[in-house]
Amino acid sequence: MSGIHPSAIVEDGAQIGQDCKIGPFCFVGAQVKLADRVELKSHVVVTGDTSIGSDTVIFNFSVIGEIPQDLKFGGENTRLEIGERNRIREHVTINTGTDGGGGVTRIGDDCLLMAGVHVAHDVQMGNRVIMVNNAGAAGHCIVEDDVIVGGISGLHQWVRVGRGAIIGALTMVPKDVIPYGLVQASRGELDGLNLVGLKRKGVSREDISALRAAFKELSDGDGTFMDRAGRIGEGNQSDYVQQIVDFVTGHTDRSFLTPRK
Repeated sequence: MSGIHPSAIVEDGAQIGQDCKIGPFCFVGAQVKLADRVELKSHVVVTGDTSIGSDTVIFNFSVIGEIPQDLKFGGENTRLEIGERNRIREHVTINTGTDGGGGVTRIGDDCLLMAGVHVAHDVQMGNRVIMVNNAGAAGHCIVEDDVIVGGISGLHQWVRVGRGAIIGALTMVPKDVIPYGLVQASRGELDGLNLVGLKRKGVSREDISALRAAFKELSDGDGTFMDRAGRIGEGNQSDYVQQIVDFVTGHTDRSFLTPRK
């Protein structure tokens, strides 16, 4: 059984899982799929071709699955996929994808999107991501697992943020961020490694030392940034360093934030 408040509107065709809770004045569109135990607090709009995984909670006045804020969007059928156990706080907005960006916006599992966060069309977000109040991810961004984006910060369209990176508050991120990078300053600067996050995760001293050495080479080594990234991969025995190498040498539509000299 699911609990649907009498003032809520659930359109015909919506698929509602077991033990869902749909609070006062919510709207659930005809193409929406809610898995088991999803909770919509009150005044929540879930529309479009949107699927939401089990045990996700969406708080008051959020708008989930609306069309993209993209003037090229012509009404084509695109999707939004949200995983399990997410916490989506008040006034969050998440848009569906566009044909030009693959047609789907995705959010993984166990994410926390705090009040006022915006996730734009075609964003691909991993697991355990935290976006603090009023942060935003523009269209086509890739945000890998365990990233933290500070309050009132913005990710430029097409930017990739590597696994385990942390973005400080009040920061604009115009370029790709390496895995485990620490970015701060108003016009994002790569200022070091997310050592606090690595230690909290229980990463070994050997891997942290290898990451420190890799970052020093990226910062102070000779040649281009790509040359330096190639060198840190030579003879490397740390999976964490290899993630940086793979990230830098992978496909991207943007350049990289590089360490400050």
